[in-house]
Amino acid sequence: MKLLKPALLAIALANPLTIFAAVPTGYSASYQSTIDAAGREGKLTIYATTDIKLVQPLIADFRSLYPGVQVEYNDVNSTELFNRYVSETAAGGASADVLWSSAMDMQVKLVNDGYALQYNTPEAPGLPEWAHWRNEIFGTTFEPVTIVYNKRLVAPADVPKTHGDLVKLLQSKPDQFRDKVTTYDVEKSGAGFLFATQDSKINPSFWQLAAALGATGVKLQSSTGTMMERISSGENLIGYNILGSYALTRAKKDPNIGVVLPTDYTVIISRLMMISKTAKSPNAAKLWVDYVLSKRGQLILSDKAELFTVRKDLNADAAGMNVYANVKSVLKPVPVGPGLLVFLDQAKRLDFMKQWRAATVRK
Repeated sequence: MKLLKPALLAIALANPLTIFAAVPTGYSASYQSTIDAAGREGKLTIYATTDIKLVQPLIADFRSLYPGVQVEYNDVNSTELFNRYVSETAAGGASADVLWSSAMDMQVKLVNDGYALQYNTPEAPGLPEWAHWRNEIFGTTFEPVTIVYNKRLVAPADVPKTHGDLVKLLQSKPDQFRDKVTTYDVEKSGAGFLFATQDSKINPSFWQLAAALGATGVKLQSSTGTMMERISSGENLIGYNILGSYALTRAKKDPNIGVVLPTDYTVIISRLMMISKTAKSPNAAKLWVDYVLSKRGQLILSDKAELFTVRKDLNADAAGMNVYANVKSVLKPVPVGPGLLVFLDQAKRLDFMKQWRAATVRK
């Protein structure tokens, strides 16, 4: 989703062998052994696509509970996360203990290929069935895929409310929107590829939409931030399939940004988290997974990072129900499981890329 932007958050330890922490309420007393073992490990390495600025409050709160665990947080894009982890693991070197990515299909592929540690988290009962698989991978957020537009330069009557509206708008006003529409480059952005392929499964007119994008000279980007900046400035007027969590946050601060959750269907994605089977700190990784999935962690994600909760048992504000009010009946969460592997089959992936390129590259 972002251009490669390594970032590191590491907090030194006063005493790496001790964690002053209590067993979370409702957990078995035997969980203390996991806490103690994590203290002996002393460090947790995370590879993630979530911007480090968003998760700093989460990490700070985690360390307030487990001050004996140093957290090394590496912020990279989804394709780099996958490739880096696989190559490091193949070489037998040090790599991530936890992988956390919005490219759901690539995460499920890692699980399917045997890279994940099976873990029966105590927080599993709080998750919807679609958000976890085989006790090896867990959804952590509930995020819409949206249409973004420049409120200053797109007339209210032209704002598309559905995917079909977007097709009609681009076809009826080609000169107005020529070179003014943007979306992810699916060849460079793992998340962008996921959004487009999920669209193609849901929307029978997907390729008509792709052709309409291509006819306008759609601008392809690998970074959500770049697209948001260009829509805000007016260089682009509309962004298709933009990750809504970032767009909605930007819209609160930027009067030029408008966000649409399509009323025909709104795809919902979840950032997926797994523990590496070869983790050097598997117990610290378990603490982190449990914490992020807990009510406490989910409320911080919702409040501080503005990433809506995936849990079934938190309040409407944490779940973003004010944002979803008009589209509750058409939300389409992407199920975590083998169905996500379909377009990662090499032949199907290449066929999709070829068709996408043919549709979106203006002749």
